Amino acid sequence: MSFLTGPLPLIPDTSAARPGTGGRSAAPAVVALGGGHGLSASLSALRLLTTDLTAVVTVADDGGSSGRLRRDLGVLPPGDLRMALSALCDDTDWGRTWRDVMQHRFKSMDGVEGTLDGHAMGNLLIVTLWELLQDPVAGLQWAGALLGARGQVLPMSTVPLTIEGDVLRETAAGLRHETVRGQARLAAAGARSNVTDVRLEPADAPACPQALEAVERADWVILGPGSWYTSLLPHLLLPQLRDALCSTNARRLLTMNLNMDTTETSGMSAADHLDVIRRYAPGFKVDAVLADPAVAGDRRAFEEAAAALGARAVFGKVGAAGSRAVHDPLRLATAYQDIFEN
Repeated sequence: MSFLTGPLPLIPDTSAARPGTGGRSAAPAVVALGGGHGLSASLSALRLLTTDLTAVVTVADDGGSSGRLRRDLGVLPPGDLRMALSALCDDTDWGRTWRDVMQHRFKSMDGVEGTLDGHAMGNLLIVTLWELLQDPVAGLQWAGALLGARGQVLPMSTVPLTIEGDVLRETAAGLRHETVRGQARLAAAGARSNVTDVRLEPADAPACPQALEAVERADWVILGPGSWYTSLLPHLLLPQLRDALCSTNARRLLTMNLNMDTTETSGMSAADHLDVIRRYAPGFKVDAVLADPAVAGDRRAFEEAAAALGARAVFGKVGAAGSRAVHDPLRLATAYQDIFEN
């Protein structure tokens, strides 16, 4: 699907929902990058701190409903964009209702293989707006207006991206490298072998111009939490976006996951996660790295890895109560506020 230029319908004025986006305000201008549940967690916290908030979302997803729409229609995968919009919905009956509509997922009756089975309503709505407006950013702005989104959501690139990497596997003939292509397959491959040489295709894909502008004018740029190789790293693999993240005058914050041993990062310590960032983007420096002390592991090794990125390590309890490894929005917001002020 190609996005055409030309006159578009007027985008609704959402300044009441996000008053900081017309220019500088007392609240900091914050750009949060990532995808999926991790980005939703940071947005749920940041919306409590600022009205000038931009989400920049990865567009390499090729699984589930997003993957099907991407393959069938040639569009950007809408799923992570939908989740970011839902995290920013207005805290009213209107916003929460439309959030639930966006997140609703169709399920066919038992024994029926329906074409809508597994599709999220929000994915279909976003793709509809894209086809009508022929502009990915305008479509997301209209979707955001429907939810009363307290911030804006942008794709990291205006073209669908494919992520691939090499994995080192032990076979009967010994160790050998294999190339795994696609976000879903690469995420699963990490559980069985070491992932190396991760890359994006097309390698010279353009970054979303509005995302570059947001990074340039930001006071803070926040990367993470999220799937390390397939949600965070792509932002540093896209050349134009990586250059913007390296050159911005904004301060940079890296938020660690609450679970180090995921399918993508099996066997990796918290310090190893930081080494991945430094290895793939040596020019990317960080001001602070936020980690829950329960998962930071060897504190000295973690602090040294943070220092190698130019950052100070900040420890704070940011996980929700219970056994699930999820961030608590209020705790995370408190930690962010402390970092912003120090």
